[in-house]
Amino acid sequence: IIAFDLASGDQKWKWAGDGPAYASPVLMTVEGTKQLVVQTEKNIVSVAVADGKLLWQVPAAAQGRFYNCASPIVDGQTVFYTGQGQGIKAVKVEKEGDSFVAKELWSNAELGTGFNTPVLRGGLLFGLSDRGNLFCVNAQTGQTAWTDTNKLSNFGAILDAGSALIALPEKSGLIAFKPDGKEYGEIA
Repeated sequence: IIAFDLASGDQKWKWAGDGPAYASPVLMTVEGTKQLVVQTEKNIVSVAVADGKLLWQVPAAAQGRFYNCASPIVDGQTVFYTGQGQGIKAVKVEKEGDSFVAKELWSNAELGTGFNTPVLRGGLLFGLSDRGNLFCVNAQTGQTAWTDTNKLSNFGAILDAGSALIALPEKSGLIAFKPDGKEYGEIA
């Protein structure tokens, strides 16, 4: 992970831990410290935006021959992450003394994504599972709310479009569905 000065293009800092995954980094702020949260090959790491110092990390290695592809999701001090064969997990980042710790809030081994990042909406996580089904998980408890029975594809994207969520699986048409925590409801 490398930071560059925008004006000069010079390298500001470099963190040389395990290699990156196929996911985008996200920003979070805890107790006034801006952090870059990154899915790597084997971990979820947080480095300080100011100097690249490692602030915390949790193991998050993809299972088998797969890669980590889902970007972490930040909601306040909570980070949700998922990946091939590891389900979905939530940690709360807290400051303890001069350091930060990520404490596990919950883990759901039933569901996880393959090649997409879930959408957080209204306290619910919506995604396309690594088995190819749309799903909803309660973001507070980690409990599975529902899993659609239609087999789609584990490749795809989900987008929050206001009154609906839109999914575009690899081998299926565009799907609009209700952002509902009780049951799957296809709109179109």
